[in-house]
Formats: sequence, C-alpha cells, structure tokens
Amino acid sequence: MTATPQDRSRFARELFAGIAPEYDRMGTLLSFGQDPRWRRFLVSRVNAIPGAWVLDAATGTGLVARALARRNLRVAALDPSPAMVRRGIEAVRAAGLDDRVRFVGGRAEELPFADETFDAVTFTYLLRYVGDPAATLVELARVLRPGGVMASLEFHVPERAWAHAGWWVHTRAVMPAVGWLVSPGWQRTGRFLGRDVTDFYRRFPLPVQVRWWQDAGLRRVRTRLLSNGAAVVTWAAKANPLLDG
Repeated sequence: MTATPQDRSRFARELFAGIAPEYDRMGTLLSFGQDPRWRRFLVSRVNAIPGAWVLDAATGTGLVARALARRNLRVAALDPSPAMVRRGIEAVRAAGLDDRVRFVGGRAEELPFADETFDAVTFTYLLRYVGDPAATLVELARVLRPGGVMASLEFHVPERAWAHAGWWVHTRAVMPAVGWLVSPGWQRTGRFLGRDVTDFYRRFPLPVQVRWWQDAGLRRVRTRLLSNGAAVVTWAAKANPLLDG
C-alpha cells in the first residue's frame, strides 16, 4: 500500500524525534566524515549577498543554517520536528548566531511565507519524506525571488559496481549495527535509510528529479555527485522574466 503524504510526514517526525540529540555527531560518523563536506559544497552554491534572507527548509538541527549564517546571511530555518528544532536552537545559541538564524516550525509542502520572500533557498535530505516531491519543489520555488538560487543535498545511490557494493554493505550492515549500539532511534534509522534511498532512486532517477526542478520554474539546473555517488547536490536559479524572457 502506498504511503499517504500524512503517513510520510508522521513517519519523519517520529523518526527524527528519536535521533535529534545525537544527530550532528552521528551524521558525521555514519558518513565517515563526508556529510560535513557535502553540506559545505551545498552552501558554496548559494550566491546571496551578505545580509540577504535565505530559507533553509528541512533544517533539522540547523547545520546548513549555521554555515549560511557564518557567511553573514540571515536564515529562516524551517523544520516540522520540534525535537530537531530544540536541538538546533541550542546549537545556534552556543555558536553565537542567534541574531542571524530564526527557527520556524513548518513543512516544506506548505510554507508559511509570501511569494518571493527569499534571496536563496536550501534544503537537505527532504524529498524522500514528502508525499509529492514535484509539488514540494514548486512550493519552495514560490518563495524564491527571480534570479535567486535554490540548492539541495540528497543521498544518492552509487552507480559504479565497486562503489555500489561498498555502499550496499555500509547501508545494509554497518549502519544498522552502529545504530544498534547507540539507541533504538538510530537502530531504526540504520535499518531504514539504505532501503529507502534505493527505493526512491528506483522510482525517481536523477533525470526525473532534474525535470521536477525545471517544471518548478528553475533554470540551468546542475548536479554534482559526491563521494563516488553517495550524495548529490543540485542547484539552479529561478527564472527571471526580465532576463530570461
């Protein structure tokens, strides 16, 4: 039976509630230190000028939001998980970035912002948790100003045989075992993640996702596979009628 959007949203909230306390540390550990590098590359795609407002959707504990704030950008950090937001507020306060990051509870599928509010939009590990990824991209593009950049980071499935074999062992055996040692929430995450990423890319390969971006009004869509294909960063600019017409 196909999961409804409400099912996906509820599952995501329950999943992240159980892993919020260790999220930053475990993300680095389970990716062999690659997750911070992926996020840095994502942030490097944002070309907004200092002082501009950026929406970081699915912000989690605010890892990307904090990196954006360190570039003198103002960030609306949106996430539906109260547990992740609480952890993010603590981390932002500890980093002394309270004046640049504002956390907002909410879902990327129904943003509580007016059209063309932001100079840039970022999101991380989002599309697998929404019922309609294409419609979610349309909603994210709605709040982006013409000419602004949208950038995302998602997990990916390596295509080369040797890389895929290593990725399969890591996601099917290593991650569940490490998760079991940490907490029930991380054990659940370890069992779920690899199969969910595989299923997502089986249904929606990267060319399909690029088409979603284009249909949402984004132009010059680019993708970069990282760590032998274990992650992908996608970025593009919103069409500007004055320049693109």
